[in-house]
Amino acid sequence: MGKTSKQREALQKLLTYPLVDALTHRRSRRFSVGATLPTGGLAYASRKEPLPLTMLEEAILAFAAAGINGFCLGELPYAPDGEPESAGGNVMASLLGRTGASADAVHSTSLVVINDQGTYLLKRPQDYSLEQIDDLSRMAIDRRYEDVYERMRVRIRDTATSIIKEVPNVFPFNKWSTNLPGTTYFLPICDLTAMYINIILSMFDDQMAMFIVDEREGLRPAGIARFGMSRGGKLRDDLNGDRIVPIVNLETAIVEFMVAEQAFMLHNLSLMEQAMGLGGWTHYATAREVAWFQALGFRMGSQRFTQVIKTGFFASMFLNLFDAKWPQPHPLGLTVDGVDLIKPFCPPYYRSMEEAVLAFLEQKRKNLHDASLRSSFSATWKNSEKIQNSIPEFSDECIAATIAYCTYIYETYGRFPANFGPLRSTLAHQAHHLDLDFYDQFYQPGAYTRTQAEHMAEWH
Repeated sequence: MGKTSKQREALQKLLTYPLVDALTHRRSRRFSVGATLPTGGLAYASRKEPLPLTMLEEAILAFAAAGINGFCLGELPYAPDGEPESAGGNVMASLLGRTGASADAVHSTSLVVINDQGTYLLKRPQDYSLEQIDDLSRMAIDRRYEDVYERMRVRIRDTATSIIKEVPNVFPFNKWSTNLPGTTYFLPICDLTAMYINIILSMFDDQMAMFIVDEREGLRPAGIARFGMSRGGKLRDDLNGDRIVPIVNLETAIVEFMVAEQAFMLHNLSLMEQAMGLGGWTHYATAREVAWFQALGFRMGSQRFTQVIKTGFFASMFLNLFDAKWPQPHPLGLTVDGVDLIKPFCPPYYRSMEEAVLAFLEQKRKNLHDASLRSSFSATWKNSEKIQNSIPEFSDECIAATIAYCTYIYETYGRFPANFGPLRSTLAHQAHHLDLDFYDQFYQPGAYTRTQAEHMAEWH
């Protein structure tokens, strides 16, 4: 896609912007052109019209957040070599990389981009072949950000998507500034199921041999009793030992992993905004977890509150008497024009958790053992075949325990994971052009830098 001479000059200047300066001057800058801050000592109405980001500006930000940049180095011990519990590198879910870090290269966070022209979804690394990954990373090296952006995004709605700007969808102090005309909204959406299954496989592998108990059932085994050492299995099920993990602790850690992935994406956006001279800020997406999913047209499921807290028969009867069933809706996946764009590893997209686990394993095997991983790709292993052949498969017992545990969670709590459901969106980021008049009126010099001051002249 051709650039004007001014855009080429602006891009070249961006490429030499010091990282230390971006870190030093990174700020949340919320006041966009066309905005109105209604009350208080900072009350102000912009005298400028909203100005959407250009395709180039948006493409650069999208690359910073979720760009594909080649292959993981994967420098891990894959097979044990005499020393006990010294391997476990097969925790890697893939050998693919992107600009935002992902634990175990799971990359199960999708990025929704919303602007005045429509709503888009950026595809993840696992949605491409290895040849396409190599092409996209080389295009990024050549600074062809618009071309990369066009290849990665899928239009999911022909209009901008928004949620009703009322509490609890939006916090009261954010109602004035979010989803305004001319802004671009970035919304990461995590599929928790891929990370969950990947972690369980590693926990039940011989290298770790962890054991999971259900704290809502008096620390009873979570569907995996027969795999414990007390029953002749390999998992360390001694409740006085250090290998016991309650479900809620495990699932909280998984959510923390995935929210960190969202934060990496959006922090990259913040640094890139500073380097470009744009404004924006990261914030809590919505106080009502399902609001964005419903607005975007996700398939929804529901769980009874009594099932969430796992009440007994008499407690459930008591709650039902007072009409306190409290259905708990949760998003399940996204299908557009008959294509499943976000498809977590759980029902209804699979007939059972066994089928879902086996599907994830098949994807993982393909990612780690794909014969087409060649040394001609930049930064891949020189002897890919030798290293890939050294990556061990999970044992049949490990896989069976994983299936048993995941089945227990789904059948007991009506969803997977039990406490959160398969999809989660916690953070969001809005990017926009700044109205510098607002900052000139209310702030001492330093609220913005020369980069913001010169943005319009250099980029437009």
